[in-house]
Amino acid sequence: MKVEQISIFIENKSGRLAEVAGTLGESGVNIRALSLADTSDFGILRLIVNDRNKAIETLKERGFTVTKTDVVAVEVPDNPGGLASILQVLDSEKINVEYMYAFVERCGSNAVIIFRFDETDKAIEVLKAKGFHIIEGERLYGI
Repeated sequence: MKVEQISIFIENKSGRLAEVAGTLGESGVNIRALSLADTSDFGILRLIVNDRNKAIETLKERGFTVTKTDVVAVEVPDNPGGLASILQVLDSEKINVEYMYAFVERCGSNAVIIFRFDETDKAIEVLKAKGFHIIEGERLYGI
């Protein structure tokens, strides 16, 4: 039920993001979802890709610092209050959302959001018990 995300630390300067995207493209790695958070000096590019191991190996060969993190992809009702409904469930169980970002695929009338939790296994258990659909990694990776 967990999805493997890679995080790349990049300098906040012109061309670095293009270098990451170009490197992955040249190696045949497809970016499925992404989030970029930055400061004045550096950024953290978080990616869901179709081939995590190849992406990590290729980026490390090019000198990038890369880590792997488990995240959770959840279908969220795509209507007013849909996100609030899932966040209220998590809050009632004292599960902290460290960060989140949207995934571009729609699932019927639902949106897909990628979550990083402080207690991932507990979050999965709670969300499933409350009827939320957790998406398998293979579906996101495009396998």
